[in-house]
Amino acid sequence: MINFKYFKADSSTFVIQSVNGKVRKQGKGLSFWYNSDKTSIAALPLNAQEAPFIFNLQTADFQSLRIQGQISFQVKQPEKTADVLNFNLSKDGKSYASEDPLKLNDRVVRAAQTVIQAKVQTTSLRDALLISQSLVVLVSQQLAVQAVIESLGIEILDVSISAIAPLPETLKALEAQARESILKEADDAIYARRKFSVEQERTIKEAELETDLSVQAKEQQIEEARLDNERKILRERAEIEQEELIAQVNAEAKRNELVALSVENQRIQSDADAYSIESKMKAYSQLPVENLKALALAKMGPEQLMAMAFESLAQNAGKIGELNISPDLFGQLMKKGGK
Repeated sequence: MINFKYFKADSSTFVIQSVNGKVRKQGKGLSFWYNSDKTSIAALPLNAQEAPFIFNLQTADFQSLRIQGQISFQVKQPEKTADVLNFNLSKDGKSYASEDPLKLNDRVVRAAQTVIQAKVQTTSLRDALLISQSLVVLVSQQLAVQAVIESLGIEILDVSISAIAPLPETLKALEAQARESILKEADDAIYARRKFSVEQERTIKEAELETDLSVQAKEQQIEEARLDNERKILRERAEIEQEELIAQVNAEAKRNELVALSVENQRIQSDADAYSIESKMKAYSQLPVENLKALALAKMGPEQLMAMAFESLAQNAGKIGELNISPDLFGQLMKKGGK
């Protein structure tokens, strides 16, 4: 009895139909009738597949580390994949005849583990906790050129690292250290702020002191300028007073000279007058009394002559019997006396 069956694949499945060990048909989304006794069908999914992984590794400083992530890949050369792994379906045409399809993910994960383990073993724990991004780049580059990946006919689409964590005990120790470090940084920040505040205050005080010194220097300059001006004024005033004193001394000397000259002139004039009087007196002493009287009378006015006459009458009153003075003469004498 011939067992004919119908097979239909979707568009994301690559199908290889072999009859008696020879490939009859291959391609995506094939559908056909086949004899299940002579025909083998390999069905390889072409859509992207995810291979999650969790690796427990040891760092360079002998600390346990867990790395969790995922690798996305896609079968690009299904013929190669079918040569390496058995993707044949069982006689029912629905399930796989072996567990090889499940091993594809394992091979991809083991290839990635080789790269990641080599990196982690040469890295300290603290550094390993920070290499997720660089590890993604490294795994992507290494898997793209590995012979195992190429022989499987697959292409790596994406690599992601979702977690890198130490053991819980180590994590607690790291958290304690980080907490201490954060507290120390906070203390350092407080100290830095206080130090900055002190420096700012010192800078402000220095600026204020410099300002005060500048103001004092300016005030000192102003005071010195004022004193210089006062000294200059005093010097000029002293010079003026000195000049005035010299002028006064010179004037006084001039006055003294003039007084001395005036005194000398007066003395000379007095000497001259005395000499003149002496000469006149000597001349008069040699003249007779009558001549002197005549000279004296010649220089007298009428009033003086009248006075001399009355004086002579008075002296000779005893010798005069009677003297008559007319009213006109007496009136004229009174009138002259009134003037």
